[in-house]
Amino acid sequence: LQLVESGGGLVEPGESLRLSCAASGVDLDNYAVGWFRQAPGREREGVLCFSGKTGDTTYAASVKGRFTMSEDSAKKTAFLQMNSLKPEDTAVYYCAALYWSDSCPPQGMDYWGKGVQVTVSS
Repeated sequence: LQLVESGGGLVEPGESLRLSCAASGVDLDNYAVGWFRQAPGREREGVLCFSGKTGDTTYAASVKGRFTMSEDSAKKTAFLQMNSLKPEDTAVYYCAALYWSDSCPPQGMDYWGKGVQVTVSS
């Protein structure tokens, strides 16, 4: 399984951005798919996790109500919709997958993309 993120860029505060995570070779339905981010000088943090096993989505408090995730099973792609972006959302964003899990432990994900830069600045 390979994951490739795309869709990053520079936006102004309050704007929206949608990231894509394309999976090669497998169906993401059987995976927990997580989005993580890492800002300069900070540890990687979990943003959002969707479990294909339970159907549940968990959110970091800092993004709840602003970020959502969806999947296109046919295209084997997961999306992270980010609305009302803030400067503190600036980071490299990663998608990751863990087979048949009900959570997305940062130290336990099996597969990682290389990340995309998201910069929120006026």
